[in-house]
Amino acid sequence: MRVSGFTFLKNGTVLGFPYEQSLRSLLPLVDELVVAVGPSSDDTLERVRRLAAAEPRLRVIETTWNEGMASRGFVYSQQKMIAQFNCTGDWAFYLEGDEVIHEQDVPAIRAALERHLGDPRVEALAFDYLHFYGRPDQLAISPAWYRRECRVIRNTIRSYAPDGQYWVVMDLRRTGRYPRAALAGVPIYHYGHVRKRERMAAKVRATVKYWDVAPAETFDYGNFDPQALGPFTGTHPAIMREWLATEAELEFAPVPGYRLSLREKKHRWLMRLERLLGADFSKRHFTLVR
Repeated sequence: MRVSGFTFLKNGTVLGFPYEQSLRSLLPLVDELVVAVGPSSDDTLERVRRLAAAEPRLRVIETTWNEGMASRGFVYSQQKMIAQFNCTGDWAFYLEGDEVIHEQDVPAIRAALERHLGDPRVEALAFDYLHFYGRPDQLAISPAWYRRECRVIRNTIRSYAPDGQYWVVMDLRRTGRYPRAALAGVPIYHYGHVRKRERMAAKVRATVKYWDVAPAETFDYGNFDPQALGPFTGTHPAIMREWLATEAELEFAPVPGYRLSLREKKHRWLMRLERLLGADFSKRHFTLVR
């Protein structure tokens, strides 16, 4: 079995991504790691090159971004696929620059990859998600946040990414479908919404143009439904210890008088229904293979 890892980056340092920790967490699982780095105004490319100089499995591809592609994250799709098209493994393992694998889960992930390699029904592996929000001991738990998502795709099937988050499989149909996935049984640790407030504000300003939405005038983690938050009582990956101490937001306070959006009100009702019915109303971009 051969496993490829891949991701894409741009201005990872100035926007507060723990991308070096993300790459290092993936290395124990892969035979090669492809990183597509777009034109950056910071030292992202230099840092990834230094890591590649010490790690022969890591390969850097310099890319160009279509800055006019303001259409629901499609430029992310382009960059994701540039990296994936350069993968040669049986499986292609994608991690975003703010996602990390816990070292304790590496054996279970490798076992899942080996177990499903010979089963053509399984086209992908779906992971549980821990979305840290506001500070490292707090999670976003409402169905507005995907609770499971595919991060491994079989690299011998026709697939593409409509945006950076998920895949669509093209077989004999004229339209695509979500991949058939087995559960990996372990979580991905997502730190995108726990970086320092000023880094998060810069990230929002830099990325909204790719989604064709107007930038917010200000950013505050406290503009959030407090009922959509829950405690994190586990342990963080060891590789994140220093980043969490120096780069993460450590204080959180709800904004007094914050008014829920219509979307948040909807998700409050969905959470109530989930508790009542034992259901999960979060979005899934895969079909579960049982």
